[in-house]
Amino acid sequence: MVEARAQQFMQCLPEEFLEFAMDVERYAEVDDKIGRFDWVRREGNLVEFKFRPAMPGLPAPAPKMIAQGRLIPGQRVDVGLAPLPDNRLWNRLMKFTASFVCEPTQNGTLVTRTMTAELVPAVRWLIDPILRRNLPGNIEIELAQAKAYIERVPGRD
Repeated sequence: MVEARAQQFMQCLPEEFLEFAMDVERYAEVDDKIGRFDWVRREGNLVEFKFRPAMPGLPAPAPKMIAQGRLIPGQRVDVGLAPLPDNRLWNRLMKFTASFVCEPTQNGTLVTRTMTAELVPAVRWLIDPILRRNLPGNIEIELAQAKAYIERVPGRD
């Protein structure tokens, strides 16, 4: 199992950051692991999207994936693979979870980003070392870019 975790203080309310994370098309601007979308559907606190993921350190584009994000208002967004019958290939290869947890602070929000991939033994020996080497730094860069995006002052661009 590979797990990567990073934290970043952001000058925004938890609700602002969580809404940004749920707007996956906008969030893709700061996360290079999210490739081109086929579609995005949001209904209340659930977002579902089909896209082509990019795994840090792996050269080939990955097969398309359907992911789901679930918002717990004011607290967190949990992301994972859509269950069967969707993602037949991905659900056979791995268990994937990710989250954004927001803790309000006196001057903003502490965001903790976590991603976990548990691959089946047939591919674990090949992919785990690459993800262990590349995913932690990728998550740190992602959060730094998210901070810059959410804190930028309108009109400066």
